Amino acid sequence: MLDVHVECPVYDSFRVRQVAGMFDVPPAAKACERFRIDMPELGDTWQIGLIVGPSGSGKSTVARRLFGSRLVGPKPWPQQRAVVDGMGNLPIKQIAGLFTAVGFSSPPGWIKPYRVLSGGERFRCDLARAIAETPAGEILAFDEFTSVVDRNVARVASAAVAKGIRAGRIGCRFVAVTCHYDVTEWLAPDWILDMATATFQRRCLQRPPIELKLFRCSHGAWRLFARHHYLSGRLSRFARCFLATWEGNPVSFCATLSLIGRKRRWRITRMVTLPDYQGLGIGMAVAEAVGDLHRQQGERLNLTASHPAVIGHCRRSERWRTIGVARARPRRNERFLPGYRSAAGRAVASFEYRGG
Repeated sequence: MLDVHVECPVYDSFRVRQVAGMFDVPPAAKACERFRIDMPELGDTWQIGLIVGPSGSGKSTVARRLFGSRLVGPKPWPQQRAVVDGMGNLPIKQIAGLFTAVGFSSPPGWIKPYRVLSGGERFRCDLARAIAETPAGEILAFDEFTSVVDRNVARVASAAVAKGIRAGRIGCRFVAVTCHYDVTEWLAPDWILDMATATFQRRCLQRPPIELKLFRCSHGAWRLFARHHYLSGRLSRFARCFLATWEGNPVSFCATLSLIGRKRRWRITRMVTLPDYQGLGIGMAVAEAVGDLHRQQGERLNLTASHPAVIGHCRRSERWRTIGVARARPRRNERFLPGYRSAAGRAVASFEYRGG
């Protein structure tokens, strides 16, 4: 049984007495509230928990009693420095891994100050830093989880965190404290404490399926995605373009180009998932769907990448075959394209899609 008794003094003032008289509120020296919940010991076999209930139901109060200083929320960030500089003394590979694990996978966003990011990106940064400050195996309770973000972002971010924890990329145990019930099935917690009904239950839900639709599209669709690409280069007019949508909303873009001098060989030249939908593997699902379309036409498809998440996926997946790892060389005619930034000089890995 969890029994939490909270009280605070009520300052006796003229306006306090006015309110008491106007609304028939009995004056008292202190305000008291009590929360009683039949809750068993949590043990240490769980990974994700959820404390949920409407505003004023005692979520944060109970979470503070259960987890003490491990209950955290957003903290201030440096005003002018990039968010990568606000992650303490962690090595850059670990920072990139944390950002990716919470669905903040866009390198252009990593080098911007926190204050210019979108609400969804800020939320993911707050999550990543809280996770970074929590030792592996310890509990992180995050207050006001998804409270200030769009509900679609909330669903995706919840699923990204759950995926990172289940896959071992996030080492701590995680408790979300929120007033929003819509994240429940996306977070898929091992236990739920519902403050509205004062009930506790152990459960592990299965995340709803993400049903993508893939279309051939015009080059004009690239405008929505261009600024989120880490190279921010131009899109060749000879590229084949593909757009993926989820529930009618554009979420991911992929473009392929033929390899000059190599018959029926193509490569992925652009692959971008919008920030609000990152962290669920949508980008690679689209790349593989595009690969299947090429194979159906008797064509082979290559992918060259430097992003750790993309490389990690391809190495783990039987659908991809590693071709090589090297430093990218400049391609012909790049110097004649104003504003074009290529992968030249960076370590990259190349893969061939073989289906499955």
